[in-house]
Amino acid sequence: MDIIVTGSIAYDYIMRFPGRFSEHLLQDQLHQISVSFLVEDMTKQWGGVAANIAYTMGLLGLRPKLFGTVGRDFGDYRNWLERAGVDTSTVRQIDEVFTASFFVNTDLDHNQIASFYSGAMALAKNYTLADVHSGTPDMVVISPNDPQAMMNLAKECRERGIRFIYDPSQQVARLNGDQLWHDLQGAYAMVVNAYEAEIICKKAEKTLEDLRQAVDVLVVTQGKRGSHIYQNGELTEVPVFPTDKIIDPTGLGDAFRAGLLRGIAAGMSWTLSAELGSLCAAYALERVGTQSHHFTLPEFIARFRSEFNDEGALDILLQPAAQA
Repeated sequence: MDIIVTGSIAYDYIMRFPGRFSEHLLQDQLHQISVSFLVEDMTKQWGGVAANIAYTMGLLGLRPKLFGTVGRDFGDYRNWLERAGVDTSTVRQIDEVFTASFFVNTDLDHNQIASFYSGAMALAKNYTLADVHSGTPDMVVISPNDPQAMMNLAKECRERGIRFIYDPSQQVARLNGDQLWHDLQGAYAMVVNAYEAEIICKKAEKTLEDLRQAVDVLVVTQGKRGSHIYQNGELTEVPVFPTDKIIDPTGLGDAFRAGLLRGIAAGMSWTLSAELGSLCAAYALERVGTQSHHFTLPEFIARFRSEFNDEGALDILLQPAAQA
């Protein structure tokens, strides 16, 4: 299946301050802050929602096309993604700017001071799918990106009759109710977490039932309670994949979406696909960083079958044709 994953591509700079921010902030001087924190360590990690999703899809044997805008510093990131099985030929590089970057500093109390540089991502609205793909993809995923770019992509998919999955997640806070409801129209499915679903309903003055009626499939992740799949008027609850090794929840939802998409691409049911997503989320939870986890397909299938029953359906993932 020819799948294009659109959305943010970014670097994450994660720093740790071996003290407490509160001890260096004076209440009566907050109007003229000038502070500097000497950090103990820093890691530079691959990030961005679309890139995270595509990375895990690559581990699962697919070769998704990644669509987004990056800057002149993308070279090492491109090589990393290509080695992971991601097709970056549809990524647009803009040499006048840097790739979007997230800078976060965390203190001993887990308080954070963060900044986000949109960089090349702010220019995503200037590009269309037709600019990078001469044909018609089987599926497009619209994940968090420059807000106008997301709206443009939803419009393009509707006009060209391209089946798409709407995944606004982090940009739910930025988009207004009319924009969210409008961009949802024509989507094959929507994937959000429970909080985001509530925000969308509040902003758009809709109910969860309205969301369910607007798409063929609505997937609402529920944190520790797994995920809910609404399809054909029925609700299916899928549990999380158990793990005792909880390290870092960052990128959990992105990994879940990758597993979900892998199952759909292989023609599996949405329930089985969500179970794949649950295991992918567990792998991500067990490592620091959104693209630090790794597994072989035989390892993945064996672990899956330790908790879930696929009745042999996952064997298709080992067939070369299924990995194209």
